[in-house]
Amino acid sequence: MLKVKDTLRATVYLGFDGRVSKTYHGPDAATRFANEVRILKHLEAQGCGFTPRLLEADASKLRIITTNCGSRVEHLDEARMRELFAELEQFGVRHDDPDMRNVTYRQSDGRFCVIDFEFATLLPGFE
Repeated sequence: MLKVKDTLRATVYLGFDGRVSKTYHGPDAATRFANEVRILKHLEAQGCGFTPRLLEADASKLRIITTNCGSRVEHLDEARMRELFAELEQFGVRHDDPDMRNVTYRQSDGRFCVIDFEFATLLPGFE
């Protein structure tokens, strides 16, 4: 496994099988874990095709396993980034951290994707 993120809030590994493992720690870890699980399940139910799919969730370890949505983006036009996060809202989710570090590029279909939903919010009418 390759460690791709290690912060006060989470550690993320990319497995050789392409799956992504994220373990939550630090302040409100259990709450952030539960929120990301809820948001990812919602997005899948809504048919959103540019976010990770939740494969496993282990509340006792505060760890999720998701599909990989591509590689980190180094440069993205500000207008395109706003469009991407606005598109996410059509599926009932406001990201609440619309930063380039939460955008990936999936080379298989040339699609920009959005990751990291621990602070996201379900919009009214989608709850």
